[in-house]
Order: sequence, then C-alpha cells, then structure tokens
Amino acid sequence: MKTVVLKFGGTSVGSIDRIKKVCKIISSYKKKKYKVVVISSAMSGVTNDLVNKSKSICNNFDLAEYDALVSTGEQVSCALIAGRLKHIGLKSRSWLSWQLPIFTEGNYSSARINKINIKELNIYIKSGGVPVVTGFQGINKNFRITTIGRSGSDATAIMLAKYIKADECIIYTDVEGVYTTDPRQHKKAKKIKKIFYDEMLEMASLGSKVMQPTSIQDAKLNKIDIKVRSSFAFKSGTLITNSKKSFSDQIITGISSTKNDAKITIVGVKDRPGVAASIFKPLSKNLINVDMVIQNISQNGKNTDLTFTIKSEDLKKTEKLIKENKSISYKKLSFDKNVSKVSIIGVGMITTPGITYRMFQALAAKKINILVISTSEIKISVLVSAKHVKKAIASLHKEFKLD
Repeated sequence: MKTVVLKFGGTSVGSIDRIKKVCKIISSYKKKKYKVVVISSAMSGVTNDLVNKSKSICNNFDLAEYDALVSTGEQVSCALIAGRLKHIGLKSRSWLSWQLPIFTEGNYSSARINKINIKELNIYIKSGGVPVVTGFQGINKNFRITTIGRSGSDATAIMLAKYIKADECIIYTDVEGVYTTDPRQHKKAKKIKKIFYDEMLEMASLGSKVMQPTSIQDAKLNKIDIKVRSSFAFKSGTLITNSKKSFSDQIITGISSTKNDAKITIVGVKDRPGVAASIFKPLSKNLINVDMVIQNISQNGKNTDLTFTIKSEDLKKTEKLIKENKSISYKKLSFDKNVSKVSIIGVGMITTPGITYRMFQALAAKKINILVISTSEIKISVLVSAKHVKKAIASLHKEFKLD
C-alpha cells in the first residue's frame, strides 16, 4: 500500500467551500487504498492578519510570541479539515507540530526542521487514520513554538515525507504547476512537465512563488520527488526531480524576474585590500541581503566603483549604514529603486555555447539596457529598468523557444 503526503496551501483551504473540495481530493486517495498524511497551511489571509495584529500591539513584538501567534492559523485549518473528513466517513484527527513533535533549530521565524518523531503518527496511519498536520511550525529545545518561514508548510511536507518514507509528496496550490515564467507577466507562459531540483531552486530564489527555496533544497538533499498540482483543476502538474528520464533537450527551462529591487553605486572608493568587506560587514550584521555585485577599477588603480543590489525595503537602512561607516571613504553615493532582475535558468546551458550572446542580443534588439550581470552554471541574471521587465521576459521567452 502506497503512502502519500498531500500538502494544501493557503488558497486551497481559503474558504469552507474550498476545504470541502480539499477533503474530496483526500478522500479520492483513500479510495485508491493509499495511506494518506495531510499537511495544511493557514487559510489565505489569516497569517497576514495575525502579523498585522502583532504590529498594532508593538513595533518590536517579541519574536517567540510572534511565532506562537502566527502559528495559530494552521491549527484552525487542520481542525476544519479533520472535522470535515470525519463528517464524510473517514477516520481523521488534527495533529499540532508539538504533538508529534517536530523539532527545529535556528532562530524564531526562520527555523529549520532537524527531527520528527513519527512513532505515534505511524501507529495512527496503520490504523487507517488520516492525520492532518499543521505545516510551517515546530518546537525548539526549549519547547517553544517556532515557525520555519513563510510558505514553510512545503518544508513540513517534504521532511515528513522523508521520515515516513512516503512514495509521493504532492504540493497542492492555486496554480496547475510550475510555468516557464510568471503567466501574469507573459501570456504565452507554458506549464513545465518536469524540472530539475537545481533549476527549481534557482527559479524559486529568483522570484518564482510556487515553492519556498529552502523546501526545494530539503527535497534535493533528501532525494524526494515533488509533484506540484492545482487543487482547483484535475490536471497533471509539474514533477520536481533529479531523474534524467523523459527530460526534453530544452536548453532554457524557465525565466524568472524579481520585484522590489534597488541598485546602489558607491563611486570613487579607495581601492585597498578588505574595502569590500568593510562595506558589506555592517550590512551583514543588520541582516541585509546583498545580491548582484559588480566592481570597476579606475585606470590609475587607486579608486574603484562598487555597485550592488538589495531589496528596496532595505534601502534607507543601507544608505544610513554606508554614510555612518567610518572605515570607508568615497566620492559619491547613488541609488536606483526602479530596477528588476531578469534571469534565464536551465541545466542545458552548461553544455551549450552562445547562450550569453543570445540573451544579450535579444535584449539589445528591444533596446533594453543591461545595468548589472551575474552568472552561474545554470543561470544568467541581468538587472534592467523595472519598466522593461515584461518586454525583456517576452523577448527571452521567444528567443529560447519557450512560447
């Protein structure tokens, strides 16, 4: 008898009618004689409402209490699902993370699962029951509730699939799978049937909202294949795997873009060993993530211009930290909030020459200026003006035959 882990996102359980539909999906697996474990997110909008409540109480809400607060949404949805499953004749109960327990390590709001006690869970599954487990959360060594980042229910599902040795892990969401690019940005986006972990990890980290990057990383490390499907349409979804079987010879798999980026340029920095470290150390201490970096050395070799990107919400804090930094001197500081990163991703580019030229030529043909470039084995990213993002995606989508 196969074991399947089914995870339902916030939109999938966003209303009572949707919860009833989710329970029909769960029931369909039981009719196929599967052993079923369900992971649920909070109903859509609930977590945001809880976050806003914490902000209305205090500008610096205690982190441990914050996790205790925002984790309550999953308790509601799991109880409703279990209650409905009982109503339609299935044996079911909700299971809170601390009742297993799911052990985590790391900081509040960004903890990672490191162990799950499945003894009682396995007994319940073998008895024919359908456990409905709260996603997104666990407990630390002090037995305080922790959360594992927004969209963390994916990580809960993947790690549970590992511990119970599930045959399948299916992520149900509001889209039919992973697309070549955001369908809202480009109408000719296509659903991808199969995608490698590394490609999906790049797409997730570069703006694709289908899955959380750390969840993909967990799946890759534990060799767990994931299916992404829609809870609203009975159609085949996307398989995220490392198996090379049945993959096409497509060079580029997808195109991602980001929003809310900002570009910072520090002009005329005195060039000496450790200057870059001096600039980025205060940013690191203040948890500001630096993304793309480019450095230009002057002809006399004495000065350098340093350009890097951050999220726009960190711009004011970054500006303040640079201006207060006494260990560096520079001639000018400039900022640009109206920029976005566009990336092409595909394992095929490792063995295919000319990809960089084709990307740059396609953008040049549309008169799109490239501000910053960064590359890896399976990704090329460029920073462009935010007003050109849709045009850039359309151009690259056509160039690499993804339309």
